[in-house]
Amino acid sequence: APKHPINQTLDEMLAIFNRMGFAVAEGPEVEDDLHNFEALNFPPDHPARDMQDTFYTAVAPNVLLRSQTSNAQIRHMEKTKPPIQVISPGRVYRNEDVSRKKHVLFHQLEGLMVAEGITVGHLKGTLNAFIEQLFGLDDQGQPMKTRFRTSFFPFTEPSMEVDVLYRRTIKGQVLEDWLEIMGCGMVDPNVLSEVGIDPERYSGFAFGMGVERLAMLKYGIHNIRDFYTSDLRFLKAFHG
Repeated sequence: APKHPINQTLDEMLAIFNRMGFAVAEGPEVEDDLHNFEALNFPPDHPARDMQDTFYTAVAPNVLLRSQTSNAQIRHMEKTKPPIQVISPGRVYRNEDVSRKKHVLFHQLEGLMVAEGITVGHLKGTLNAFIEQLFGLDDQGQPMKTRFRTSFFPFTEPSMEVDVLYRRTIKGQVLEDWLEIMGCGMVDPNVLSEVGIDPERYSGFAFGMGVERLAMLKYGIHNIRDFYTSDLRFLKAFHG
């Protein structure tokens, strides 16, 4: 049977990282505050903890629907000593207004590498290789252009966002835009200490990307809501 575009894109992403030697680490979708926020260096007053961003549950205080798959990485680091090389795919939940680009439920793939001597160079090399394999080469045999911009995330320092140069042809005109596709950075030493890994000895990088965003880019889908309407015309058009 034909696969849903999200599953198809996720399978391609997993296959690429698998070839690079990343294992899969799964984590629960219903999570506690420690693994979703605190261990990731989110202080108690961080705005992402506000009720409008996170779905809290009635199960118990501080039990929520995870807002990122990093919880799987924290759980993996608690049990495993470096070297660590894992990806964590799965569904995440954010209490956002549904729009053309945003949905309350979406799929994320996060990656983590921790070992001795890991640098920003390893991070950029890994992500550029991933982007080249996912999107292939252009007519001139060149990979998609990327740029790394300084950003801020609580669990990485330095933090960066990755943009790709997206070309599309509209009415015979080639238009180019930089599109942000993921966040990444070097794992903050506080996060390593929190899970009992010595930050003096080990360093690491982490990255996170939305599967829908990459599927939209790869297959020219313009509205994230199309993924969730179960509209057979959309699925047929996608496979056609």
